[in-house]
Amino acid sequence: MMDTLKFVFFSAFLSVTLTLVNAEDPYIFNEWKVTYGTISPLGVPQQVILINGKFPGPVINCTSNNNILVNVFNNLDEPFLLTWNGVQHRKNSWVDGTPATMCPIQPGTNFTYKFQVKDQIGTYYYFPTTALHRAAGGIGVLQVHSRPLIPVPFDNPADEFAVVVGDWFKKGHKSMKNLLDGGNSIGRPDGLHINGKSAQVGAPAEPSWTFEAGKIYRFRFCNAGMRTSVNFRFQGHDMKLVELEGSHLMQNDYMSMDLHVGQCMSVLVAADQPPKDYYLVVTSRFTKTLLTTVATIRYTGGNGPASPELPPPPPENTAGVAWSINQFRTFRWNLTASAARPNPQGSYHYGQINITRTMKFVNSRNYIDGKLRFALNGVSHKDPPTPLKLSEYFGLAEKEFKYNLIPDEPPPEVEKNCKVAPNVLNATFRNFVEIIFENRENTIQSYHLDGYSFFAVAIEPGRWSPEKRKNYNLEDAVSRHTVPVFPGCWAAVMTTLDNAGMWSLRSEMWERFYLGQQLYFSVLSPEKSLRDEYNLPETSLLCGVVSNLPRPAPYV
Repeated sequence: MMDTLKFVFFSAFLSVTLTLVNAEDPYIFNEWKVTYGTISPLGVPQQVILINGKFPGPVINCTSNNNILVNVFNNLDEPFLLTWNGVQHRKNSWVDGTPATMCPIQPGTNFTYKFQVKDQIGTYYYFPTTALHRAAGGIGVLQVHSRPLIPVPFDNPADEFAVVVGDWFKKGHKSMKNLLDGGNSIGRPDGLHINGKSAQVGAPAEPSWTFEAGKIYRFRFCNAGMRTSVNFRFQGHDMKLVELEGSHLMQNDYMSMDLHVGQCMSVLVAADQPPKDYYLVVTSRFTKTLLTTVATIRYTGGNGPASPELPPPPPENTAGVAWSINQFRTFRWNLTASAARPNPQGSYHYGQINITRTMKFVNSRNYIDGKLRFALNGVSHKDPPTPLKLSEYFGLAEKEFKYNLIPDEPPPEVEKNCKVAPNVLNATFRNFVEIIFENRENTIQSYHLDGYSFFAVAIEPGRWSPEKRKNYNLEDAVSRHTVPVFPGCWAAVMTTLDNAGMWSLRSEMWERFYLGQQLYFSVLSPEKSLRDEYNLPETSLLCGVVSNLPRPAPYV
């Protein structure tokens, strides 16, 4: 009898052990219906894109290493794609959601995205990349929490709030697309919104958030606008910046924060003021006309409306650029916080790694046959009918596009000469590279790299030269995925190209993206192994010249 009990106990123990060893990380399932709807962000009814009837769309709440499945039903009258800004998709550019990596979801059909938020924490957002859908909505926040065993360098807040801010146009998204297709600009925005609403000081409004005195709250902000940097500040309350684009920071207090297009950050706000109403204020940056909107915070049991006197915005023009650069320099990575680190392990000692390649990109505004285009190093990107990644995977790259049309250094008179073509650069797997963005225009730029985080080591006025490296922060620059480049300035970033796939380097100013200010890095592993890159998923949509071709032999 005892031997039988021992056998049963051992079998049960072995079964549990094998289950634990083979267990996958948790899955989070989402089913989204994408539809048109009507809302009035600026008081004018407009057609917008809703996800499950909402704008902003649902918040994806997950934990580091979770597997995310999002089944997207496209009920629009146009093809549709979503990208996941800042989510690294290790080895999986197949679901990056850009026109060069995926075929769009056709009207009346659905597609399930599957990806893992591996070794990440922080605040990110999703948005559509097809047509000019970003101007209409389809936007929401994705927040990745640390695993329970990994301590966070601040106490758990009483609550946390996802806040999508950005500029807004009264023109419909289809009208704006027609303007760009016709070679014209979309013009200046008509206003700003906070979570799809715009309110003015003194107007009756329900509170957007509620505070209890004595508690601390986390606000996760993302600028998902079309072209406008913003500044946000809380009436009567300081902010503590704790996370920027997936990195914990050395914690500083701020009265106001600049948030450039494509960026996300988290701040803690203490409910330490007399109980009443207060405004969250959002204003535009570097625009000829100051745009302003507010949202109301109400203390539980408070008595009294918010004061009409708003905290002042930062300065503009040259003084404003210096103000924002100085704020950038205060952002320092918290190297002692327990959190996910960028791969490969140890690369946060980035100042000790030899640079294997330097690329300097200069943006330009051009007219070709009378039509407006934007370019990097003289090439204005245009998506071919077949996604670049699919052409490459099926062995058709040489027939569909050419690699390396632009040099690593901008050619002479780069601002004057421009051609339109797919803009793809070959990149060596696991090389440590330095990328310089040099802005010779008089408008602010904002750049994002899919699939990676990079170290933003410097932003300075003037033009870049190798001796500028002596001014780099090579110790605790923030690991992030988006960097602003101010008028007449340059920015330097560094990263290890260790994530195989086809990855978008783009302007986050969506007019510029749509009209060509972007390129793709083709990062191929010579091993062609599952260790480095996943196979094309069986469920992937096929289009263009690969529609009816047999799939290549899978990696092993």
